[in-house]
Amino acid sequence: MSEQPQFTVKIDQNKYLPEGGREVHAIVSVEAGAEGGAMPAPAGTRASEVIIIDTSGSMSYPDTKLRAAVAAAQVAIDTLRDGVEFAVISGSNTASMVYPRHGGLVTASPQTKDKAKRALSGLRASGGTAIGSWLRLADELFDDVQGGIRHAILLTDGKNQHETPEELDAVLFRCGGRFVCDCRGVGTDWEVAELRKISSALLGSVDIVADPAGLVADFQAMTEAAMGKSVADVALRVWTPQTARLRFVKQVMPSVEDLTGKRVESAPQAGDYPLGAWGAESRDYHICVEVPPGEIGKELRAAWVKLVVPGAPGEEAQVLATGNVLAQWTDDEAQSTRINPRVAHYTGQAELAVAIQEGLQARKDGDFDTATARLGRAVVLADEAGNDAITAMLRKVVDVVDPATGTVRLKRHVEKADEMALDTRSSKTVRTRKDETLTTPRPGER
Repeated sequence: MSEQPQFTVKIDQNKYLPEGGREVHAIVSVEAGAEGGAMPAPAGTRASEVIIIDTSGSMSYPDTKLRAAVAAAQVAIDTLRDGVEFAVISGSNTASMVYPRHGGLVTASPQTKDKAKRALSGLRASGGTAIGSWLRLADELFDDVQGGIRHAILLTDGKNQHETPEELDAVLFRCGGRFVCDCRGVGTDWEVAELRKISSALLGSVDIVADPAGLVADFQAMTEAAMGKSVADVALRVWTPQTARLRFVKQVMPSVEDLTGKRVESAPQAGDYPLGAWGAESRDYHICVEVPPGEIGKELRAAWVKLVVPGAPGEEAQVLATGNVLAQWTDDEAQSTRINPRVAHYTGQAELAVAIQEGLQARKDGDFDTATARLGRAVVLADEAGNDAITAMLRKVVDVVDPATGTVRLKRHVEKADEMALDTRSSKTVRTRKDETLTTPRPGER
């Protein structure tokens, strides 16, 4: 495992609680990188890739959409490392194999890549949209893969109209933890909430590609990122004392994602939270633990955090790194009221995502007072966090009168693509520009 990155865990918190205090917050920063230098390309890491292209009838309007999707999938195939197992799926009312035709995965080589690209050239658009069936076929393909990185790309341009929400939910429940899926919506006729639900369940990303011309670069970037992963199925294992209650575990960097409901019990008083596959990168997690009040001066381990990968059947999980979340009661008001800046920053980023999503939904529902209030709050939070990208997108939806107070006016005419871009990217976070220790890029960050 010489290509496996070295993992470190760093805990940021103010451990001091006032007399009677119960709530402990901490930011768990996980970093993976090569010891003493850059990561080598994980050429020896087993990996599999499934590319799912929407070929429903709407993909023919305009006709550039399907052509761009085919070109993007072809570039993604070219980006695969030789030796990676892959397949391509066409999705409409049902899912069908584009390459290989007989089903299963094939090993990437110059010959198989060329055959796959030629098969893609024959795609035609017809039928409806049943995304659950597409994911079910991808899951069946991954069934043949024992371990390694398992990644899918899903592209659609429409709503999931040809199966029930319950059918899609059942497929997502089955697929959760089995592979990671990055979702992309092309154009503006798809539902952000629908793709966000899929990407959240499958630990992937969601984004809009409003102009089909942008698909090639986006597919190439997603595939390159997948090829850079070298450790699969990483989990955050959190132990808490018997008298404590773990209130939530959230990813807060590079995006806000609530992992609380994904807990899998792993040992007495411990649960695992899936983090997906890792390469050379860093991510931050917000943990909140409720503990019983202690005596002044008493120190307690509120949580013991481990980064783990599962072992073979019958074997213990491999521990990659560990860290402690502490609580200590004090009568020093200055100590107990100091808010850790990283905790404060990411709490604001999580609130920002909610404010944007609630504001956009209220605008869609015609509740303009609520929309104005929530999007005004989002302007304040984005400004405080130094999230310039979100601030720029908010200004396409509202006229900002005063960013400090959140005084805004809803724009009368908003491009649908701008509204959807703000929605999809609302949960993307930044490290604050106000604290130099948080803005210094770490190895592997972009």
